[in-house]
Amino acid sequence: MLRALALLLFCALATTVQAALPTPPDDGLVLRIQGSNTIGASLGPALVKGWLVELGLHGVHDAATGKANEQRVLATTEQGRRVRVDIAAHGSSTGFTALKVGSADLAAASRPIKDSERQALESLGDLKSPEAEQVIAIDGVAIILHPQNPLTRLDTRQLAKIFAGEVKTWEELGGIGGPIHLYARDDQSGTWDTFRELVLTPHGKSLSNAARRFESSEQLSDAVSQDPAGIGFIGLPYVRQAKAVAIVDGDSQAMLPLASLIATEDYPLSRRLFFYLPPNAANPWAQSLVRDPAMRQVIFDLHAASQSLVEQQPDNPLAHFNAGCFAARAGRADDAIEHLRRAVEINERIKELMATDEVFIALVGQVAWTSMTCCVRQTLQSISSCSRC
Repeated sequence: MLRALALLLFCALATTVQAALPTPPDDGLVLRIQGSNTIGASLGPALVKGWLVELGLHGVHDAATGKANEQRVLATTEQGRRVRVDIAAHGSSTGFTALKVGSADLAAASRPIKDSERQALESLGDLKSPEAEQVIAIDGVAIILHPQNPLTRLDTRQLAKIFAGEVKTWEELGGIGGPIHLYARDDQSGTWDTFRELVLTPHGKSLSNAARRFESSEQLSDAVSQDPAGIGFIGLPYVRQAKAVAIVDGDSQAMLPLASLIATEDYPLSRRLFFYLPPNAANPWAQSLVRDPAMRQVIFDLHAASQSLVEQQPDNPLAHFNAGCFAARAGRADDAIEHLRRAVEINERIKELMATDEVFIALVGQVAWTSMTCCVRQTLQSISSCSRC
């Protein structure tokens, strides 16, 4: 399933040698991750297992918890002590709630933290600061139909009307099948928040009360794939047996949720996935996961991949923008400046992605990169001055 996940992993880099981790407690529980089902179902456990292996632990494996949408990863230290990581995937908003009540060390979210959540968690530090907000991947929200549905494309205006219950039959869309059956993620879901923000709200619509709501991505997808009249939205890894359709937004071309289009964020329903690490209550094991030096090689590999994409699409400003960000994360400041300058030369709107410190610094890297980030922005004349350079 993970191979189908069109993700660009760019976890935060450690700038110093990782300190020794504390001895696991008697029950082995060293880390609790709660939040996004998109992350927690597959991506999160895969990252955790890779990290534990990199730490040199033995016998890394999954273990059943007996609870829906919850997983456990177990391992053993050289000294024979048990290590346990618990992952609960009940929706992005539940991760922030868990941080507030102290039942999680790390929140996983398939959308950015909301202002209300940020304010509620002020005692834990600024969750929008670069050291707290870790962009771990780029994903796409797929619109799915029954595999035999003949429709191949929909625009966001049509989608808004469909999920608002204003378009009621497939015949109104030029298809067949009678009444449309709506399937949606529940209110705790970051996927739902993304769909609402990108599809419903811009068209002044609200979700129909007739929609069936799901906590589980897999269950939603399977339900749509078994219903000839069904339509739903889901994170890309969970298309499964359903059929994803191409999406049109405004005057854009119809775009399928393909890796190449999500990588450049051209696909209209692209989104970023996050880990949130509380600065004032950081668990050393959580810090180790999000700042694992093993991820450095991932960054260098992605830098090379982004360079290849630029070679294939030399006039694509987002290809240059992504290449610039990855170059910065890989420590190649000259390459970063060149790619970012080229991106702006092609399309001045790229400057909008550098509109605020917190957005651009989060894209380029951690606090250690603040000075370079600032100077890059000066070079591009996207700001008039910066006292930190």
